[in-house]
Order: sequence, then C-alpha cells, then structure tokens
Amino acid sequence: MINTIPEPDLSPDFTIDDIHKIREWHYRQLKDAAIEEQMAFYSEGSQDVLRMIAEHRKNAANKGLS
Repeated sequence: MINTIPEPDLSPDFTIDDIHKIREWHYRQLKDAAIEEQMAFYSEGSQDVLRMIAEHRKNAANKGLS
C-alpha cells in the first residue's frame, strides 16, 4: 500500500536539505508498498518526466534553440 503523506515544504532556493526531504518523503510513501506498487509509482513518475522532456524539446525547436 502506498502511504499518503503530505508533500514536504521546499525552500525557494532548493537546497540539499530539500533533496533529503524529498528522498525521505518517497521512502515514507513506499515503505509498506508491494513491489508491483513501487514499480507502478516509478513508472508513472518517469512517464511524467518523459512528457516534460518532449514538451521542452518541442518548445526549444519552435524557438530555434535545438
């Protein structure tokens, strides 16, 4: 089971402490999850990143930055 835990508060400057908070948050979310649930969690997140990269590349190409 994936635990529902509020997202951590991150600083506007995004420091190393923020990275530690995110890692701890992910750990606490997934510590009781089955392997299948963990795989689905990471797969969904990676698909979001791939969409963001594709959008960034599209915008850069439209601006002639590629």
